[in-house]
Amino acid sequence: MSATAPAGRFAPSPSGELHVGNLRTAVLAWLFARTTGRRFLLRMEDLDRTAVGADAGQIADLRALGIDWDPPVIYQTTRRESYRAIVEELRDEGRTFECFCTRREILEAPSAPHAPQGAYPGTCRDLTDAQRAERQASGRPPAIRIRADVTTFEVHDVLHGDYRGMVDDFVICRNDGTPAYNLAVVVDDAAESIDQVVRGDDLLSSAPRQAWLATVIGASPPTYAHVPMVLNADHVRLSKRDGAVTLADLAADGVSPTTVLSHIAHSLDLAARDEFVDLDLLARRFDPDALPREPWILTASEWASPGAG
Repeated sequence: MSATAPAGRFAPSPSGELHVGNLRTAVLAWLFARTTGRRFLLRMEDLDRTAVGADAGQIADLRALGIDWDPPVIYQTTRRESYRAIVEELRDEGRTFECFCTRREILEAPSAPHAPQGAYPGTCRDLTDAQRAERQASGRPPAIRIRADVTTFEVHDVLHGDYRGMVDDFVICRNDGTPAYNLAVVVDDAAESIDQVVRGDDLLSSAPRQAWLATVIGASPPTYAHVPMVLNADHVRLSKRDGAVTLADLAADGVSPTTVLSHIAHSLDLAARDEFVDLDLLARRFDPDALPREPWILTASEWASPGAG
């Protein structure tokens, strides 16, 4: 299949091991892509904090569940020039401004009139040359924000329908020169012909900003599917603090990757509990309209079954 053919993707941050929630999202992203004839790409979003060897561990875990992808694995740190070029292009078009605000100053600043709650208040949007020079003299390096010409933008989500969310003057390059997440994912998705984004529904609110930015740089926004997350017994986002939730920890308790995939499939109503499945079988059963819309509440008792291991 051509490298310019439509694609879906899974894009973890290699900051540690993948937990069951991450793996469930990866399975769903693979199913959405493969059942619609798309390529499936793996991208390591490694611009922020990473752990040595975490990428290799994540790749091994995905393979253990049977997930494959179209090579190569993409690393964002190899694409810094692409992000820098877009930032410079937007600057030359007058679409950006320097922002010297700290997070505290933003939180404490009065909101701009008619601005959505939580939006950037516009403190540095229209600084005079003298004001800008005064802030530069303080030695604080500026972040780069994009000038939004809308306050909201609507996206279509396969599971959530039409969703309209806030767009403000968000950061596209941090004050240490690191491309911001909202910029990097949009530039990468456009460059890689990714037209389907499947990820956790905690990221739904960021989709309008990213889709709007895609239109600004001349790309088409992708189709979204923000899938329910996996929560712990306290209905809080799953993390390693919840015990045996990674493949390595579960293996130490006698739970095999095959069993993990079976339980993921059961949580998606794609298999009976402890039924032996593989991804090809799940693809034949997959129906996005029939997916659960509620989070999967994962407790230690999930793995206490005759089929575990």
